Amino acid sequence: MNDQLLMENILLLLKSNMEVYVHGTLEASNKQVHETLHYGLEETLKLQHNLYQKMTEYGWYTVSNVSVKNIGDTLKKLKKKN
Repeated sequence: MNDQLLMENILLLLKSNMEVYVHGTLEASNKQVHETLHYGLEETLKLQHNLYQKMTEYGWYTVSNVSVKNIGDTLKKLKKKN
């Protein structure tokens, strides 16, 4: 397994963990549980952000701007489905 694939897998794992922390925080039955889960969420968000930054430095995670035309085309397609 190469470094890029490993980092992509870790990123996916962190995103999955965040979902658990978000739902747990929202549904926490007492303050201590809420604060513990909220802390876990914040720490996982930091890890995810740092990993994302490192991946973009290596060119392994790229983000491109979407043109207004592409947005309009997508909206038209979605409207046709409804």
